[in-house]
Amino acid sequence: MTGRRHAAARLRLATAVAVGLLAAGLPLFARAYVVDVATLICLYVMLGLGLNIVVGYAGLLDLGYAAFFAIGAYTTAIMMVRYHQPYWLTIPVAALLTTASGVVIGTPTLRLRSDYLAIVTLGFGEIVRITATNLNFTGGPDGVWGVPRPAIGSWVLSSRTSIYYLGLALAAGTLVIAYNLAHSRLGRAWLAIREDEVAARAAGVNTVLFKLLGALLGGIGGSFFAVKLTAVDPTSFTFVQSVNILMVVVLGGMGSLPGVVVGAAVIVGLPEALRAFQSVRVLAFGIGLIILMLLRPQGLWPSRAGEAERETVPESPLGHRAPEPTKEAVP
Repeated sequence: MTGRRHAAARLRLATAVAVGLLAAGLPLFARAYVVDVATLICLYVMLGLGLNIVVGYAGLLDLGYAAFFAIGAYTTAIMMVRYHQPYWLTIPVAALLTTASGVVIGTPTLRLRSDYLAIVTLGFGEIVRITATNLNFTGGPDGVWGVPRPAIGSWVLSSRTSIYYLGLALAAGTLVIAYNLAHSRLGRAWLAIREDEVAARAAGVNTVLFKLLGALLGGIGGSFFAVKLTAVDPTSFTFVQSVNILMVVVLGGMGSLPGVVVGAAVIVGLPEALRAFQSVRVLAFGIGLIILMLLRPQGLWPSRAGEAERETVPESPLGHRAPEPTKEAVP
C-alpha cells in the first residue's frame, strides 16, 4: 500500500511539472486563439479554487459565488479608472473587500445548512448583480469601461501573451495558497466541518469563520478579470456564471486541487472544441458533461481523501461496496 502511494505521489508530481512546463511554453507554439482560451482557463482556476474551499472542503452548496467575483472585479475597475491606483494595489484591496462582504452576508446565514443555504447564496448573488446595475457609482447597466492594463514600471502588460502570463502567475499563486491552506490546521478544520459540523463545533472549530475564507480567492479572480477585459458590467456575473464555477469544482473532483485545474480546462475548453458544431454545440456540451459524470461520479481527478476512504471500504465479489459493519449492542 505504501509503495502504491509513493508511486502515485511521484506520478502526480511528474504530471504537475509537465503541465507547468506546457503552460509556461504555450505562447511559444500555440495560436493566439489558444492563448486566449488558456487565459480564460487560468481565470476559472482561480475562481474554482475559491469555491472549492466552500464546496469541496467545507461541504456547503454555494450558488452565488459570482457575487464575490463581481466585487473583486468592480473594486479593481473603480480603483484604476476613477482613482488611478496601480493594479497591484487593487489586488489586496479586492481580496479584503470580498472577505469583508463574505463576513457581512455569511455571519447571519452560514449557520443555515443544505437547501436553505443554497437559496440564501443564490439570493446574495442576485442582490450584488442587481445592486451593481442600479448604482451610479458602479456605472449602472453600462458598468465601468476603459480599465487600464497593468504595468511593471514603464512596461505595460498590453499584449495577449503578457496578460496570459499574468493570469498564469496569479493562478499558480492562488494554487499555492490553496495548497498550503488545505494542508494546514485550517484545512483540517474544513474537513471536520464537512464530515460533521456539530462535532467540529463541539471540538472548538469556529465553523462560521472558516467557511468565509473562500471569498478571498474569488476577489483575486475578479481583479484579474477586470484588467483582462478592460471593462466590467453586471451581465458578466449572472447565476449562470456561478453554475459554471460550481461545475468546475464538481466535475474536477470536490476537494481536489488538481481536479479544479482539470475541471476548468474541460468547462472552458470543451465548448471551444465544439465550436465547429455551432448548431448543436450547447447540446453536445451538456451530453458530454452527463457522460463524464456517469463515468466518473467522483470527479475527473478525485481528492486523495476520497480515494483513501474508498480503499478502506471492501468490495463484494459482484463489485459493489460492502456495507460497513455495524456494532452489536453488548448486554
